[in-house]
Amino acid sequence: MTNMRMHVAINVKELEASLAFYTAFFGTEPTKVKADYAKFELQNPPLHFSLNVRPYESRGVLNHMGFQVASTEAVMGVRSRLQAAGLVALDEMNTTCCYAVQDKIWVRDPEGNAWEIFFTKADSEFESAREVGDEEVCCVTPAPTTETATVTTQSTGGCGCSSN
Repeated sequence: MTNMRMHVAINVKELEASLAFYTAFFGTEPTKVKADYAKFELQNPPLHFSLNVRPYESRGVLNHMGFQVASTEAVMGVRSRLQAAGLVALDEMNTTCCYAVQDKIWVRDPEGNAWEIFFTKADSEFESAREVGDEEVCCVTPAPTTETATVTTQSTGGCGCSSN
């Protein structure tokens, strides 16, 4: 298959707040806006992303979304851009999660959907750096914060799991 673009559609309760967030998050204007719908068609990365104004359950079926990048420097570059746009990012550097060692940041949109930008540094034999029996804390996204925070989790744990 060639010339593919990832498509993600999410349900939102308030279109205007989500439009403001995603315009800042993606760094570009939407390609279509209607009273109950908006669409972003990104070239880099190739993504067709739509917002649909519809009711939904608070936790829904969506865990999180994200973009894998080529380096820690790329992660930090996105972090700088998001901060300049007024979005708060949570850093997780050198975290062991989902059988990989990663550097990543997280942001949440107005609906609570979590986005991660991550670089996979190495494979790991372990799901996370947490103690055995703490698996329920891995593969959940960090809670929203009011300030930028840096978390180093290689030996102490913590995980917002990405699908590698």
